[in-house]
Amino acid sequence: MDDKIKAKVMDNNKIRRSLHRMTTEIIERNRNLKNLAIVGIRTRGIYIGKRIAQLIKEFERVEVPVGVMDITLYRDDIGEIESQPEVQKTEIEFSINKKDVLLVDDVLFTGRTIRAAMDSLFDLGRPQTIQLLVLIDRGHRELPLRADYVGKFLPTSRRETVQVRLKEIDDTDEVLITEPADLKK
Repeated sequence: MDDKIKAKVMDNNKIRRSLHRMTTEIIERNRNLKNLAIVGIRTRGIYIGKRIAQLIKEFERVEVPVGVMDITLYRDDIGEIESQPEVQKTEIEFSINKKDVLLVDDVLFTGRTIRAAMDSLFDLGRPQTIQLLVLIDRGHRELPLRADYVGKFLPTSRRETVQVRLKEIDDTDEVLITEPADLKK
């Protein structure tokens, strides 16, 4: 079943501008960038995190380490999913103890992915702070979480889906709102 594209809400330029703005906010809020570490949530959070790290390097000449987190085993719906997701490797080659960790994901929806990511982080150590950056905040929270840095607030209905496409994976940078094509209005 194919999804019907309802709207293209961000293109390459809008994504680039959002990442630049959020990077500036990160730099303003984090006086000691050498204590900052970025952890991207698989899959698209990794590439957004790497782009943010590159921008910090360009703006401030500080290299911020970037790690990769897979939250599959921390999901609270793992037993309810028909096709079991493939567990991939968490790759964090640095200590997160006493670090200011910037957790990065593409879309913030119910908050359950972020809760799982924080559980995973605490199994690895005790960060000084955890900050959250998302490209899209679409609302519909089920847990009391909010992002510190948001590329775009995008109110959606529950039947709609937000698709973030990044050139590293999808050969293009864009954000789309879609819905199942067979939905009757």
